[in-house]
Amino acid sequence: MLSRAGATVDGMTITDEDCLPETLAFNEQFEAAAANRPARGQAPSAARLALLRRNRLGGDTPPVRLPHGQDRVVEDGVRVRVFVPDHVDGVYLHFHGGGWAFGSADGQDARLWRLAEQARLAVVSVDYRLAPEHPFPAGPDDCAAAARWLVKHAVAEFGTERLLIGGESAGAHLSVVTMLRLRDRHGSTGAFRAAHLLFGPYDLSMTPSQRRFGPRHPLSNTETIRGSYEMFTPRMGEEQRRNPEVSPLFADLSGLPPARIVVGTEDPLLDDSLFLAARWQAAGAPVQLGVVAGAMHGFTLFPLTITEREQQRERDFLASA
Repeated sequence: MLSRAGATVDGMTITDEDCLPETLAFNEQFEAAAANRPARGQAPSAARLALLRRNRLGGDTPPVRLPHGQDRVVEDGVRVRVFVPDHVDGVYLHFHGGGWAFGSADGQDARLWRLAEQARLAVVSVDYRLAPEHPFPAGPDDCAAAARWLVKHAVAEFGTERLLIGGESAGAHLSVVTMLRLRDRHGSTGAFRAAHLLFGPYDLSMTPSQRRFGPRHPLSNTETIRGSYEMFTPRMGEEQRRNPEVSPLFADLSGLPPARIVVGTEDPLLDDSLFLAARWQAAGAPVQLGVVAGAMHGFTLFPLTITEREQQRERDFLASA
């Protein structure tokens, strides 16, 4: 993986080189802790699985649910969690990460409420169905249903038709899939003004960086990625996973909005973001590509200097989009 300060990728400068010592030191500590964890001898209990699904990092303390969040049910019975600040200049449709099998809409209340207040956005986070109980296309179906509801009701519900979309990891994948579905199945081109995509997987047949990353122990590696694809798209072969409805890197990307695409240099999904940014730009939409020096997959989940910077950049991008 690239991590040297001052390096460039396809002419685009890698950012946050000044944070590289802190970032790489954290990566080493995280990998050492992950390597020393005992292997789980049996499948987790229902209670443990529920906790894992609320906390992507698998900690023993569930994330804090803030009173600012409102749980609702929208189109086709899809559950969402809504955050509405005092001043609303737009609506951000958010999809959480977790390999399509973990995570929840109430797993990041503090971050989403801070985003809502500081960017003056109502945030609608989608609690889509999870694999392996609900494999593809259940999750994308739920995300598309939530998007259709928002397009129809944003003005009445939130007083604005300025819509934004995005997510992290699997949520970034679902964001692109949702925009393509709205365009191709419902003729809704231009519904969203901008997309914010954090370290997503866009080729489920596996890009070179996914295949070459190997067995290291950051938050994600080659085997955990492959396992996520098996849960999300069971019984699909490599060629089937290249279907544009599964892997948006292979889709026609015309008509999509401006995007900010972010990934770390120590992420097995590095190529996914680089390739998607190139294809997005070739399709005619502006792209901001953020390649963060030394950052591993999921780096924004951790209390790092680069996390603070990246969250500010996200707020600035969404507020000004």
